[in-house]
Amino acid sequence: MDIPAKYNPGQVEEKWYAYWLDKGFFRSVPDGRQPFTIVIPPPNVTGVLHMGHMLNNSIQDILVRRARMLGKNACWVPGTDHASIATEARVVAKLKSEGIEKDQITREQFLEHAWEWKRKHGGIILEQLKKLGASCDWDRTKFTMDEDMSESVIRVFVDLYNKGRIYRAVRMVNWDPQAKTAVSDEEVNYREVKSKLYYVNYRISGGDGFLTVATTRPETILGDTAVCINPRDERYGHLKGKKVVVPLVNRIVPIIEDEYVDVEFGTGCLKITPAHDINDYEIGLKFNLPVIDIFNDDGTLNSKAEVFIGTGRFEARELVVKQLRREGLLVKEEEYINKIGYSERTECVIEPRLSMQWFLKMKEMAVPALENVLNGQIRLLPVKYMNTYRYWMENIRDWCISRQLWWGHRIPAYYIGETQDYVVAPDLNGALELAKEKTGNKNLSVSDLRQDEDVLDTWFSSWLWPVSVFDGIRNPGNTDMKYYYPTDDLITAPEILFFWVARMIMAGYEYTREKPFKCVYLTGIVRDTQRRKMSKSLGNSPDPLELIKKYSADGVRMGMMLCSPAGNDLLFDESLPEQGRNFTNKIWNAFRLVKSWQVDQELETPEASDTAMRWFQERLKQGIAEINDNFEQYRISEALMTVYKLFWDEFASWYLEIIKPGYQKPMDRHTQRATIDMFRVLLKLLHPFLPFITEEIWQLMKDQPSESSIMFERMPESETFDRDAISNFERAREIIGFIRNTRKEKQIPQKEKLELKIRAAGYDTGFDAVIRRLGNLSAITMTTGRVDGAVSLITATAEYYIPLGDLHDHENELQKLRKELEYNRGFLKSVMMKLDNKQFIDNAPDAVIKKEQRKKRDTEAKIRSLEERIRTMGKNQE
Repeated sequence: MDIPAKYNPGQVEEKWYAYWLDKGFFRSVPDGRQPFTIVIPPPNVTGVLHMGHMLNNSIQDILVRRARMLGKNACWVPGTDHASIATEARVVAKLKSEGIEKDQITREQFLEHAWEWKRKHGGIILEQLKKLGASCDWDRTKFTMDEDMSESVIRVFVDLYNKGRIYRAVRMVNWDPQAKTAVSDEEVNYREVKSKLYYVNYRISGGDGFLTVATTRPETILGDTAVCINPRDERYGHLKGKKVVVPLVNRIVPIIEDEYVDVEFGTGCLKITPAHDINDYEIGLKFNLPVIDIFNDDGTLNSKAEVFIGTGRFEARELVVKQLRREGLLVKEEEYINKIGYSERTECVIEPRLSMQWFLKMKEMAVPALENVLNGQIRLLPVKYMNTYRYWMENIRDWCISRQLWWGHRIPAYYIGETQDYVVAPDLNGALELAKEKTGNKNLSVSDLRQDEDVLDTWFSSWLWPVSVFDGIRNPGNTDMKYYYPTDDLITAPEILFFWVARMIMAGYEYTREKPFKCVYLTGIVRDTQRRKMSKSLGNSPDPLELIKKYSADGVRMGMMLCSPAGNDLLFDESLPEQGRNFTNKIWNAFRLVKSWQVDQELETPEASDTAMRWFQERLKQGIAEINDNFEQYRISEALMTVYKLFWDEFASWYLEIIKPGYQKPMDRHTQRATIDMFRVLLKLLHPFLPFITEEIWQLMKDQPSESSIMFERMPESETFDRDAISNFERAREIIGFIRNTRKEKQIPQKEKLELKIRAAGYDTGFDAVIRRLGNLSAITMTTGRVDGAVSLITATAEYYIPLGDLHDHENELQKLRKELEYNRGFLKSVMMKLDNKQFIDNAPDAVIKKEQRKKRDTEAKIRSLEERIRTMGKNQE
């Protein structure tokens, strides 16, 4: 067999992914097997692959590939999200570059451009995921604005409206002036920023004197409709019932009293701008104050501001401050730290604004969503997020579900004539029938109805994702829903735990009376080594496709998983995928070595090889048990590390070294067959993590070509293993290390044979053949006394000696023993600190306590042996 000297990942990845697709290996249809289902968190249709996607989808693919190998019918549903705000912004920018403004074209024309943009760019990220090896059922690919998906969204809106859960009202909302739409409370990120507190004089109407007000937003003075004082604040008792003149616009407004005012903040006087502050709005309602909205949709000042019309809000702030200074009304400025809200999508500073919007009542729907996470019906990992989830659900607010955009699911509300009277229906014809019924006017026609201009929040479609991808809204009892739902695992990021995860749980119980998934696995955030979140603006986010070209898909997958336990951030640098690539090269070279050996059918199995095979079989069983347990606990990084060490440290570094024949010598048939079999088991364990190289080697190992794949091989099951054999090999490894160190220190060539003497009670000779072979020993003999003129290794249960004759340095050996004694005394002290700690004893698991107690016993025995050896050598020196 001609096996290339170097592994070529580029060719291998392209070859096998095309093969998997051509054979339909990722396709899933309901059958008699146990299903395993994952729905992909749909990336934005605007998106390209970033490091967060790499981590998330690597984990999903690992779980899906493992499920296939456990004999399950694995179904991984891919798709994309229409991403209203992001996509509309991209299309608007594209049109602008072509000299077209959005307000110059009709909605229908804009949507034609948007769909064309989607057709051109919308599938990029899914094609990129294929480069990673994602084994999605691509025939099931969904888009949140597919016809069937859109119909599901509209049906849910109508249903919730008819249940009295959806309503329309004027409320203070979070307005994004860049996107020109409302966003929900959860889409606003608050940051502490350095601001200024401006102290401004308001002239008292009809008299002398001023009232000083402190504000961080002097531009909103133009919309003031009152000044408020605390009724208990004696400083302003003489101003009760009076009025003040609003600076710059000379509007006369009342001085009102309310205990909401903090007498300690600023001057204790609060300007009231009901249109631009949620708390001011509540006070305005209480006192029936007029509302003056001074901003346009884009954050520029409108005619109601009276001055600086058309200027942006931040430019207007500077202009207002300058004018106040000119008129002698600016008393002073102070540095001030306050929290400012930013739009999650556009990073634009949010503007509180009164607006007519659509809302969904959430409290009732939140009850089963909270209860079934708390009672364990839905597993949330890591559990540290349980309190966050609980807080959100117990303090949930109504959801603002309308967005002032054109791209998205248009709200199915239809206004009658020029009135604000409306009906809600799935389509225009249904709306006409309802409108006729509501008005009693049988002569109404579709031309008398106009649909609401707003679209639904993007999350209002994606919260249905686990149900709608299987058509569970339109056809609740269909075969796919019965078979694949509820899904198994959801892999996502903590920052959308409420945006998406909680809402999916609510929708699941609302429309299926069942959980949407059994386990939520929250990944960490990919950061650079300075702990900064990776972003294009910082220039610290590598291109995933370039990483794949450089380090291979398998290498990058492994690099992402090496240090990413659930919920903990991954500190990424290129040494991680480099380590992954190095591992694939190690696997390849081990395979080449094994396949290079010539086999002699008549040759007997060497004793060392037979011993090594029996040991590694037990070590392999132990590794399988550890890997299976790690997957049960969703410790995926730990599972990878276990199989990584099993292959590199045990199989390649020790097992193959023990069994490899001498230069140009053949291998016996039994050892060769057993080694190939164990290599195959290791490939199965590795396949979910490293799909490409394992497929390549698996196919090269086969005697005959077939139409199958390693992905359908059964994953090894856990079974009992011989712990004594494993621990005895650890002892042998320690002895071999001792022999090798002695050769290195004394510069004794490997070809020169040494003798090993052992002083111990109940010594097991089971690994002597291995020790003799790797240590190149002439003999291993037992002794009842200590050996003079020898270097020694002292353990808790035995003493090992290598006689050196003239090469022995008595003083140097004594010094080494003293250092080892000092180290063990320090180690014992650290163990005793734990065992003497009542808190540790009360809280640590029994297995951990027993382990520490065992360390104590072993170290004490070793100290006694070292002390006795030092005393003996000291006497001999005298």
